[in-house]
Amino acid sequence: MKIAVMGAGAVGCFYGGMLARGGHDVTLIGRPAHVEAIAKRGGLRFESAIFDGVIPISADTKPSAVAGADVVLFCVKSADTEEAGNEIAPHLKSDAAVISLQNGVDNAERLSAVLGRTVIPAVVYVAAGMAGPGHIAHHGRGDLIIGPSPRSDDIARAFAEAAIPTVVSGEVLARLWDKLIINCVYNALSAIAQLPYGRLFEVEGTKDVMDSVIIECIAVASELGIAVAPDIREKAFALVKVMPDQYSSTAQDLARGRPSEIDFLNGHVVRKGAEFGVPTPSNLALQVAVKLRELEHAGQAHR
Repeated sequence: MKIAVMGAGAVGCFYGGMLARGGHDVTLIGRPAHVEAIAKRGGLRFESAIFDGVIPISADTKPSAVAGADVVLFCVKSADTEEAGNEIAPHLKSDAAVISLQNGVDNAERLSAVLGRTVIPAVVYVAAGMAGPGHIAHHGRGDLIIGPSPRSDDIARAFAEAAIPTVVSGEVLARLWDKLIINCVYNALSAIAQLPYGRLFEVEGTKDVMDSVIIECIAVASELGIAVAPDIREKAFALVKVMPDQYSSTAQDLARGRPSEIDFLNGHVVRKGAEFGVPTPSNLALQVAVKLRELEHAGQAHR
């Protein structure tokens, strides 16, 4: 299968690397530094308990590199969805399956509007980060839930054969909300403190803040008719036991001086809450705190 990965960050490099290792023809589309490092090294440096070494893989900086792909994994930041969608639109095969592997709950819908075709939503469960240009460090998990489509069963089968456990589910939107809630709980706090999940609980009151975030998220989801997992609170607090040393993607963005996706995480809950008259003060406080940190980093960059 020919696969293009639009947005070769941590998520894109992990799944692209696994699929290339599984025998698929994969092209990563990303920043020049990553592409140059991959070309110089002769592949993607893949650091994981699954495999530790270099995986031969193609890499390109141009969105036109999606041309001819049977499957496109769309892995750009949420704020870049429309722009990146417009960039790849002229180059997509008519029957290419596009899968959104992004944070947030509405990217597939937004991308579908840009491309004028169905986009398959996916819930991504992976802990990974870029350890350097063209160097992915995988810390845990790697399974996917994807939405139903005429191609989904075949894609899930191919991914499973490449050691990516993949389930097709009609409840993908509800599961996206489950993940959104967990992101709302951890991402901002990890980013503001620049601490891994395990250390957040060293401060008294952290759990109370997290509880407030969860309650607000559930109230907003309910107004939208989304049935989140009944044990979502337990799942949220269990994450710290599985990933005590993991920094959130928002924390990684701030550490690198890049804009975060906070407006599409806690910010999404705040916007939807305002639409339905549901108060979301805890989510708003975390959104504002992260944006203040972004402002601080922007000011430092211009000094």
